[in-house]
Amino acid sequence: MTRRDLVLVIVLVAAAHVEAGLQTRRVEDRLAFEVASIKRNTSANAPVSISTPPGRYIATNVPLLLLINSAYRLATYQYVGLPTWSDRFDIAAKAPDGAAPDQIPLMLQTLLADRFTMVAHRESRDSPIYALVLARSDRKLGPKLSKSTMDCAPILEERQAAARARGVGPVPVPRLSPGERPICSARMMGRPTTTGAAIGLYTAGNTTMPKLADFLSAYVGRKIVDRTNLDGEFDLELEFSPQQALPPTVAAPIDDAPSVFAALQEQLGLKLESTRGPVEYLVIDSIAKPTDD
Repeated sequence: MTRRDLVLVIVLVAAAHVEAGLQTRRVEDRLAFEVASIKRNTSANAPVSISTPPGRYIATNVPLLLLINSAYRLATYQYVGLPTWSDRFDIAAKAPDGAAPDQIPLMLQTLLADRFTMVAHRESRDSPIYALVLARSDRKLGPKLSKSTMDCAPILEERQAAARARGVGPVPVPRLSPGERPICSARMMGRPTTTGAAIGLYTAGNTTMPKLADFLSAYVGRKIVDRTNLDGEFDLELEFSPQQALPPTVAAPIDDAPSVFAALQEQLGLKLESTRGPVEYLVIDSIAKPTDD
């Protein structure tokens, strides 16, 4: 996995944490960019990037999956019918004055419908999933999972107040020093190795088991439901190899980091059990390459 691919994985994992559903809107009520330019990017080594300065969406060298994910905010395994194109795109779009940041995904959905002629629908299917459960019968937690003692309410309110005072933009989260655990937030970092692989380090302060399940789903390619019966908030640290989802019975390390299945048991005292359940998918019925402008 290259550094660029690792960044793409993390962007997709960070994006899979917030789901945005299909919006049913009359054609005349659709939210749309005022102006949008789309061009194919043919640079072999161009970096992949997405930025959202106020009122704008700027993407460079993005593959179709990343563009669709920016619009619908689902986990990668929830998309069905993706085309096999290798094309990448540069997009520069301007939103109407006064548009809220959370309206940008809806505008991207309109862009996909208008410029890529994308037609999609949402449906639920009975599918293989995982249940997140405790690994030990005595319910003992692993060495890197502990009950949180921090009260996040005043900290989160302070961050929200700072964001309101600054105006449109994300809620500020303090920068962390190497080895420092996030406070009332989570962070996923990738550590490249000499072999070109990468080791993932996920740290979280005051997170919940359902949030951990949502995060892990991107790395195993299935929905994960929390069945730990662990209520409240927890601090944790999980180091694993994100390159591939190995079966629970396989713990082959990559660059001395275990698979996510093995890491869960060794570090957090949790495990994933195979089961079945309803999973919501975005089914892409049709889509076509856009014309450059």
